[in-house]
Amino acid sequence: MAANFWNSSHYKQLLDPEEVEVVHDLDKERGISIEDFKLIKFHMSTHIMKLAQHIKVRQRVVATAITYMRRVYIRKSMVEFEPRLVALTCLYLASKAEESIVQARNLVFYIKRLYPDEYNKYELKDILGMEMKVLEALDYYLVVFHPYRSLSEFLQDAAINDVNMNQITWGIVNDTYKMDLILVHPPYRIALACIYIASVHREKDITAWFEDLHEDMNLVKNIAMEILDFYENYRTITEEKVNTAFSKLALKP
Repeated sequence: MAANFWNSSHYKQLLDPEEVEVVHDLDKERGISIEDFKLIKFHMSTHIMKLAQHIKVRQRVVATAITYMRRVYIRKSMVEFEPRLVALTCLYLASKAEESIVQARNLVFYIKRLYPDEYNKYELKDILGMEMKVLEALDYYLVVFHPYRSLSEFLQDAAINDVNMNQITWGIVNDTYKMDLILVHPPYRIALACIYIASVHREKDITAWFEDLHEDMNLVKNIAMEILDFYENYRTITEEKVNTAFSKLALKP
């Protein structure tokens, strides 16, 4: 894996927000809106997270799988690449890329226990068949840098001894994978935005520490606002909205 983010394929693949929020023509023909697009990706991110809890893989594997899934839909439509199968395959691929290998048959076993109605039709051969398609959609670029390493270093450097604040910060970072931030922003800046939100929430004044970083705080605060907007919109997500979005893909969620 590339040791330096700025020299990595991850950095070279960072996109503008406008490039991420694009619905492919095949999906548009099914009536998929940008809101539907975001909702389906959010739904599949939560499926990956829940499945990962049962197969007991590291959070880094989960984060990489979700990043793969979101990268796939930059290039491929949901009509062509069925979201549930893509999510399952991305978790399998991420487990190998992050050297925490999970057997594909175990994924099939647990996903059918968790969501019997949604995943009943998928078998081992389906995951293995989709794996090559996902790799091609990713252009075989499997390197993903995450905010976790930077977050740990930042919290230590800032000498934040507030256990609750640290827990809140880690939780916010995990929640960012329910969004497309990892496709748009450098991971270290996402970590800073999460620390900023947590510090405001806990009323911790670490302004001097942020100033010593010589980081553009406008960029950090803009990411923080994106995260807070997500939390606000998250409250309006209902099962009915999810069902409606999937129905447009002629799928039964």
